[in-house]
Amino acid sequence: MYQRQEIFNIIELFTSQKLINFYTKLFENLDLSPLPDRLPSKYGPTGYSRHALFRAFIVMKCEKFAQITDLKDFLENNLIIAKLCGFDILKPLPSYSVFRRFIKNLSNSFLKEIMKNQVNILKDLGFIDNKFISVDATPVKANTKFNNPKSFSNNKFSKNNPPSSDKDCKLGVHTANNSMNLHLSEDKTVNSKKNYEFYWGYKNHVICDAISGLPIAEFTTTADVNEVSNLTEILASTNEWFPLEGSYIIADKGYDSKQNHDFIRYTLKGHAFIALNKRGTKKHNLTSKGNVICDAGLPMHKDGKQYFDSYIKQKFCCPFRTSKDDSLCPCKHDKYFNGKKNRGCVKYITIGTDYRSSINRDSIFFKKIYSLRTESERYNSRWKNLNTEQAYVRNINSVTNLNTIGHICLLTVAIAAIKSGCVDKFKSLSGFRRMA
Repeated sequence: MYQRQEIFNIIELFTSQKLINFYTKLFENLDLSPLPDRLPSKYGPTGYSRHALFRAFIVMKCEKFAQITDLKDFLENNLIIAKLCGFDILKPLPSYSVFRRFIKNLSNSFLKEIMKNQVNILKDLGFIDNKFISVDATPVKANTKFNNPKSFSNNKFSKNNPPSSDKDCKLGVHTANNSMNLHLSEDKTVNSKKNYEFYWGYKNHVICDAISGLPIAEFTTTADVNEVSNLTEILASTNEWFPLEGSYIIADKGYDSKQNHDFIRYTLKGHAFIALNKRGTKKHNLTSKGNVICDAGLPMHKDGKQYFDSYIKQKFCCPFRTSKDDSLCPCKHDKYFNGKKNRGCVKYITIGTDYRSSINRDSIFFKKIYSLRTESERYNSRWKNLNTEQAYVRNINSVTNLNTIGHICLLTVAIAAIKSGCVDKFKSLSGFRRMA
């Protein structure tokens, strides 16, 4: 019978030394103190170490496995990695059911504390600060046939027909690509059109340092929760442990609202760099003096203002409002023949007086700061490269925990790379893995 040390020498032959070094450095820089290792049990054995199970899921993300079965096969074929995780390799490794129950039943609050510790380490190292903060959300598709483009189920994207495989997921919509698809029409003019895509699933909302491209905080919601409604919540909860006072908050137009702007400016004492969402607004043709041009192409007259809490409505009236001559309106507008004393059409322009309206989004300063938002997109790309864009578990608890573990994985890679002297690889998992 082989002795214990001889077994270790044999199993090392099945795993490359670079891989062993990579996971050794990774686990050395992973602080699991917020997670109790074992739960007290009155009956039977205490079960597997929760620290070992957690490290196994870090391996799952680093290896970019989509399913737990792939992780289980990898550990059984690389026992030295299983030993580094903390498992007793002289005993059977956890079964698929053990891994599945762990990721489903684990409270996400433990993972949030682990992530906070990793963020604070990077903050102390000088790689994360609160000066430029970027916020973005990315879709996570549920494990259902309705998300398969080859599925021809009737009403597969109807709210009245939710998938039975994942009862927690909700119907959402996202832009299929970040840029506008430009194409030439028959008259050779360039038209733009956004591609929208419906899906069943979830959203992962992430706050990033817009300079280093590293995550600070995240949370998962169902896909039906829009970005504009929860920005203040994630900023307020993050501000409790990671100060955001005076920060430049950068976000796309999905987060544009008066409430979000006011929270950033007056509660956080920061500055908002959020693209304007012209939802439901009408575009009027104006003269050089700011008067609205009517349907007949004539400049309209100002006719008083209405004052509200955060905006002013400027009223414009027909230039022939008091005329009795029916032939003066060139376009023969219906409202010109209303039989009233004040005839002709009326138009309004809304003039904002709040903080949101005071921002000059055409300035070079705004555009330069807003351009930092692309760092969020780069980080989302690295995070989705861990096989997180498609969920292979079927409940919101498991999806939430796997999403958080993905962020912890990338934070830990950054810490290990910096402390190992590979600073240029702190944003590259594969690059640091090759250098380890």
